[in-house]
Amino acid sequence: MFDVVTAPTRAKLADGRDLLFFALPGHRPAPVEDRRPLPPRDPDRSQLRFDRSTGQWVIVAALRQDRTYKPPADQCPLCPGPTGLTSEVPAPDYDVVVFENRFPSLSGAGQPVSLPPDAGFVSAPARGRCEVICFSSDHTGSFAALQQAHARLVVEAWRHRTAELMATPGVEQVFCFENRGEEIGVTLTHPHGQIYGYPFLTPRTATMLAQAREHRRCHGANLFADLLAREAADGARIVARTELFTAFVPFAARWPVEVHIYPNRFVHNLVELDDDERDGLVRVYLDVLGRFDRMYPCPLPYISALHQFADTPAQDDGYFHIELMSIRRSATKLKYLAASESAMDAFISDVTPEAVAQRLREL
Repeated sequence: MFDVVTAPTRAKLADGRDLLFFALPGHRPAPVEDRRPLPPRDPDRSQLRFDRSTGQWVIVAALRQDRTYKPPADQCPLCPGPTGLTSEVPAPDYDVVVFENRFPSLSGAGQPVSLPPDAGFVSAPARGRCEVICFSSDHTGSFAALQQAHARLVVEAWRHRTAELMATPGVEQVFCFENRGEEIGVTLTHPHGQIYGYPFLTPRTATMLAQAREHRRCHGANLFADLLAREAADGARIVARTELFTAFVPFAARWPVEVHIYPNRFVHNLVELDDDERDGLVRVYLDVLGRFDRMYPCPLPYISALHQFADTPAQDDGYFHIELMSIRRSATKLKYLAASESAMDAFISDVTPEAVAQRLREL
């Protein structure tokens, strides 16, 4: 078992945003005063608008037009800022840190939004939470390059924020994710991810839960557990499998490189994983990311999405898992989401899942 410290050290940024330091054993966070002249926050600058044609909420967050865009390395706002004048992390150093996003899509306390019954234009305040999680103070590092104990600390930070946000009034879904690589649209190269607390179930989650409910009605079993069992029995798309976790390319993969990581035991979210399982998740996750980085001469751009569910009747069939995906389809080509994918949500894959799984196993 990796030795980690899970209780964060809390501080405040100049505009009142929360800042949490998660430290490895023997490390003591030493935040300094944030002395930047930041403007006051306005929780009403973002808005939810209901799209009648799809039955989905759209977040309109015009303030994000002003967010930091590809700064030079010596002006990175995620690197340590020991003077308290240069960084979102006013401290001489850190291991893992979480803070409220300065340019959030969702902010402020509220209530979960529900589908409106009338046919008019419907909007609502974009309540919720957007946080940034920095995996390391090393500007040139990556998640794949973290030592196992450090990666376990990231998992503990994810777990802490999941538990706290799930207990926050108005938050319906907690989503931890990482975008890696400029090809994905990353504007800050420092190794980091984000954590969203949505006031509604996202469309993908709602669809997955609807499929799971129908599967249980027809077969009396959990959809995701059955899919995991079938992938394990087939074996052709397995990338890595341990006593506690299984990583595989899904049968109907949509992306050129796509790997799902499931715990072998059913849980709803990170909070429900025990100590051994959190250690096991770190090992398999780093294993898969290492294979990603060895696919091509340059690091593979990817999205990492942690699918988590609340232990409630509406989300009871949700099975925690991580989905990793990349738009790179060869060493020199990217997969663009053009008309069929973007307009019709009908994915066309350029490679077979079995071939991708075999390549990843060989790596």
